[in-house]
Amino acid sequence: MLTTEQLEAWERDGFLVIEDFVSAARCDELKARAEELIRGFDPSEIQSIFSTHEQTRTSDEYFLSSGDKVRFFVEEEDTRTVNKIGHALHDLDPVFDAFSRNPDLAAVASDIGLRDPRILQSMYIVKAPHVGGEVTSHTDHTFLWTEPASVVGMWFAIEDATLENGCMWALPGGHRLPVRKRFRREGDGTVFDTFDPAPYPSEGEVPLPARKGTLVLLHGLLPHRSDANRSDRPRDAYTIHVIDGTAHYPADNWLQRSPDLPARGF
Repeated sequence: MLTTEQLEAWERDGFLVIEDFVSAARCDELKARAEELIRGFDPSEIQSIFSTHEQTRTSDEYFLSSGDKVRFFVEEEDTRTVNKIGHALHDLDPVFDAFSRNPDLAAVASDIGLRDPRILQSMYIVKAPHVGGEVTSHTDHTFLWTEPASVVGMWFAIEDATLENGCMWALPGGHRLPVRKRFRREGDGTVFDTFDPAPYPSEGEVPLPARKGTLVLLHGLLPHRSDANRSDRPRDAYTIHVIDGTAHYPADNWLQRSPDLPARGF
């Protein structure tokens, strides 16, 4: 699936941008399904805020028990606006399942070295006009810890992601830096184990604008972030996180799944 040049870029940078991976029609289908799900959500019933700053995430029961469910999280600035839907869309919704599981993605996972790829979680991200919050620099391994590190983010641009509406930024080669934190369960809540309190460096970051239908691969140790959306245009995206089933998945990871719904492959 991937060329020699693409694999070299992946190894060098820790990310890879693949344009036109998904058709515009498939993107529209996913967006329509997400909008349908959101119309059925009453934000007055649940107020689980997805913190735009990962280091201060609220660890409520609604969030902590969402690993094998479809749940809704709202914006900090406007709690009437959904920020994301997660975290088992790929298993529990047929439209998202069909989008997430296909031979091309399986081939990509194999090309980048995942021996037993399994989709652990999925998120439909609604970075709404004017209120779509920023996400500060972080690594996915911090939140989806395996031993050894194996998580890979597969991020799809459901609409054009631009500098104006909050595209991602990444630090080329940053996946070779030591991980600085680990997010895990402790008691009824969560804690961060801090190995290095310094923030990830911002010097050298590059923007990753992505046209609709683009797939962006993100190494689990790669620092990346996105700005707030202050524009008039939405920036919807869909992300799945894939781990290697041959790696150890600790019992104190925040995301836990029922034995009746184990992580499956493509």
